[in-house]
Amino acid sequence: MTYRPNLLSSTSITGDKVTNLEGENLGDIKDLMIDLDTGQIAYAVLSFGGFLGLGDKYFAMPWQALRLDAENKCFKLNVDKEKLKDAPGFDKDDWPNWSDSAYHDTIHEYYGYTPRRAA
Repeated sequence: MTYRPNLLSSTSITGDKVTNLEGENLGDIKDLMIDLDTGQIAYAVLSFGGFLGLGDKYFAMPWQALRLDAENKCFKLNVDKEKLKDAPGFDKDDWPNWSDSAYHDTIHEYYGYTPRRAA
C-alpha cells in the first residue's frame, strides 16, 4: 500500500508534474490560488505547452479536478490533452482578475465542476 499524506506544503506541490489518466504529460503546477473567504485552495495554476518555459500557457485548474498520485509523485487530471489546448488560459505575465466571479464560473463550467462559494 502506498503512503498518501494528509497535508502537503505549497512549496512541495509547486513544480509537481501533472498527467492525464493515460499518462500523458500535461505540464506542471506553477502556483496555488487560495480562496481567502473559504480558506481552501481554489485553483492550481498549471503550465502547459511551450519549450523550456517559452510559449507556456497558464491555466487555472479547479483544485477538485486534481488527484494526488503519491506513488508516482505527481497529480492526475482527467482531461484530454486536446481539451486542455482549447481551454481558457492566460499568459504568465498577464494573470486574470481572481475576484471576477464570471471568470470562476467560466473555468469551472469548462471543466465540469461547481465553484465553491463562501458561506
